[in-house]
Amino acid sequence: MCADPAQGLERRLRGDPLPGDRASFASARGIGLTIGIVSAVDTARLSPLEPLAKAYQRAVPEHAADDGLFGPRSIVWRVNRDRCFPLAGMRSLMLQALHPLAMAGVAQHSSWRQDPFGRLAATSSYLLTTTYGDTVSALAAAAWVRKIHAHVRGVDPETGLSYSAEDPDLLLWVHAGMVESIVTVVQGYGRTLDGDDADRYVGEMVRFAEIVGVPREAVPTTVASLRDYIESVELRQATPAAKDAIAVVMNPPDMDYDTRNLWSDLAQVAVGTLPDWAREMYGFDAPPPELMEREPVRQLLGALDLAFESLPGVLEARQRIELRMRA
Repeated sequence: MCADPAQGLERRLRGDPLPGDRASFASARGIGLTIGIVSAVDTARLSPLEPLAKAYQRAVPEHAADDGLFGPRSIVWRVNRDRCFPLAGMRSLMLQALHPLAMAGVAQHSSWRQDPFGRLAATSSYLLTTTYGDTVSALAAAAWVRKIHAHVRGVDPETGLSYSAEDPDLLLWVHAGMVESIVTVVQGYGRTLDGDDADRYVGEMVRFAEIVGVPREAVPTTVASLRDYIESVELRQATPAAKDAIAVVMNPPDMDYDTRNLWSDLAQVAVGTLPDWAREMYGFDAPPPELMEREPVRQLLGALDLAFESLPGVLEARQRIELRMRA
C-alpha cells in the first residue's frame, strides 16, 4: 500500500497499480482508465446506461400537478438524486437476494437474466416516479407494482417454503435492504448525510414501503432500528439462485470491455460495503482497505455519472428537480 495517501490517489487516477493491490479497482485498467473513457464521453459504448436514462427522463415530470409523496423540501428528494445510486442499487440487490423467498420470486417470475439493465431501469423508474412524480403518478406506479405482485407466487426449491410477493414480511425485507444500502453508501461516498438526516431519510421512506402494502407500524423509522430489523431476520441464506443472480449483477452480459471493467470495479466496492455476515454468505473476500477509500470511489462514481448525464434527457430531468428544490 502506498505510504502517502495523496500520492496513492494520484497514481490511481493515472491508472498505475499500487504495491499490494489485488483487485482491478487499483490496477492499470481501473479508475485512471475509467476517467479516460468518460473524458471522451463515448456514450455509444455505454449503452447499458441508456435504459436508465430513458427511465430518468420519463419519471421526472416537466409540469408536476403537485409535489408528490415527499416534496422538494424532503430529505428523500436530496438523497435520491445522489450520484452514488448505482453503487447503492448494486449493494441493495446483494442484500435483498439473501432472503430465499424473495430471491425465489425474482428467479421464477422475472426476466432479469435476459435483460438485467432493463429490469434495473424499471426499478429505477419506479423509485424516481414515487420520489419526484406528482401524487397521482406515484400512487399509480405503486398500484401497478401491487398488481404485478398479485401474480408472483410459488415455492422456493431450497427451503420448500411457499412465498407470495404480496407478503408484507417479504416486502419489508426488500424495502429495508434498499433503504439501508442507500444510507450506507451515501454516508460513505456521497453528499453529507449526518446521523439526524439519515434517520429522517429512513423515517420519510416509511411512506415508500406503505404504498406497496407494508403496514406503516411495521416499518423501521431510524437507521439503528432498520439495521436491527435486518439482523433479526432469521431466514437469510445465499441460495444457488442468489449466487447466480449476483454473478449476473457483477458481470452483466453484452458489455464492451471498458464498460465491463468500470462495472467490475463498482461491484468490488459494493461487496466491500456489505455487512461481514452477508459477504461471508456469498463467500466473498473483503476487499483490501485501500480499495474502499472515499476519494478514489468518488472518482469512479463521478466518471460513471458523467457518462450518464451526457445521455439525452438526463441533464434536463436533473435541472427540473433542481429548479423545484430551489423554488
